[in-house]
This record gives sequence, C-alpha cells and structure tokens, in this order.
Amino acid sequence: MISLYDRETLFEEVAFVAYHFGWSRDEALGMPHWERHRWCEEVSAINDRMNGGEDTADPDPDTGSILGGDGVIQNSLEDV
Repeated sequence: MISLYDRETLFEEVAFVAYHFGWSRDEALGMPHWERHRWCEEVSAINDRMNGGEDTADPDPDTGSILGGDGVIQNSLEDV
C-alpha cells in the first residue's frame, strides 16, 4: 500500500528540517515521512524550550500534525 502525504505538509517538513540541520533538499526528502516528522517535532520542542514557552510540539490529537491551525509549523523561529 502506498501512502501519500499532503503536498503542503511535505514541503513544510522538508524545508523545516533542511533549514534547521543544513541538510540538502534531497537528504530531507529522502527520509521516510515518519522520521522527517519526528525531526520536526524534536526541533520544535528545542526551539520552544529555548524561547521559554510551553512545549507545544506535540501532534494535534485530531490530525497528528505538528502544524498550527494556520498551517505554520509551531515554534518556528519567526516567533522569536
């Protein structure tokens, strides 16, 4: 069975891990979705702790997404 992921989520996850780790697009895109998603959660949690906020990197219980309601990855550096 082939699983397809929302294109916007895929772009956000790849951009997020590539930016934070300095990985190439191909390196980030080549990871399995579950691993890339987990790296997004970890980076978000670290950013949140560094910014002194609550750890809101837990996935949304309804969607399993770490994206905020406005489609922006939670705890991004834009909030700094």
